[in-house]
Amino acid sequence: MTAATREVFERYHACWEARDPDQIAELHTPDSVFHLHSAQAPVRGRAAIREAAAGMFALVPDLAFEFVSLRTGEDFWVVQWKLTGTAVSGAAVDVDLADFVLVENGAVKEKHSYVDGVAMQAALTPAEAAEAQTL
Repeated sequence: MTAATREVFERYHACWEARDPDQIAELHTPDSVFHLHSAQAPVRGRAAIREAAAGMFALVPDLAFEFVSLRTGEDFWVVQWKLTGTAVSGAAVDVDLADFVLVENGAVKEKHSYVDGVAMQAALTPAEAAEAQTL
């Protein structure tokens, strides 16, 4: 990884750790794409990316990232995380996530996040709804 790409990775991850949607959005290019691949459409542009990040923090206010692995190249990184926290439903979040990120001119051009959708949906579903689905 070039030092520049590594620096973008470190700054970007720090914004997620701080749960700061404004700073997350600022580290994206103006025409950037953010796609959480769990039945959600991609969003484009800083304002939409800011909303998407804020929405994630609203669903899991204490969202934490446990680093698993990182692979890098000249203009990209691929990182694996374990996401933990407590969803607003009260359920524990313990979900695998892999990010594929393209970098352009020191900013995030594209971010594709691949999450264990079944585990995430279970954590975000209120207990009453989950019980009703099993009846």
